[in-house]
Amino acid sequence: MPNSPRSSSASASFRSDWKPSAVLCAALILLGLLAGLSLLASNLSAGIAWPAALFALAWGFWLARRERRRAPIRLTWRADGVLFVDGVRVERPRLQWRGSLAFLDWRESGKARRLAWWPDTLPAAGRRELRLAAMAAEAARRQARVAP
Repeated sequence: MPNSPRSSSASASFRSDWKPSAVLCAALILLGLLAGLSLLASNLSAGIAWPAALFALAWGFWLARRERRRAPIRLTWRADGVLFVDGVRVERPRLQWRGSLAFLDWRESGKARRLAWWPDTLPAAGRRELRLAAMAAEAARRQARVAP
């Protein structure tokens, strides 16, 4: 199309501060509540159902609290495909999309790490920038595999 703006992946770098999602925290509490209600609605005796329901609700609150207390993480995905997490270079990051949710997986010191962006923590423009940066990183990895 002659009037379409040109797009370039040469400047597809991404910088962001990841932070915990309030929507995820609310969903964890809601799941704990629904789990408790489902236990109460089941055929379990009241002596088992009530403690289990309270435990499920408490577990949902604990998971939400743990998620909310996670420290913000600084991400920099350069245009050449190199990802830095809190200033440390990451080898072989993997970005996956599930609708408007984005998941970044990597290994650090032999330990698997994962970040999730929910729509309340990464707006549409940020999701587009992240997608472009990941595509540029994949293209850079493919070019590195080609023999000269």
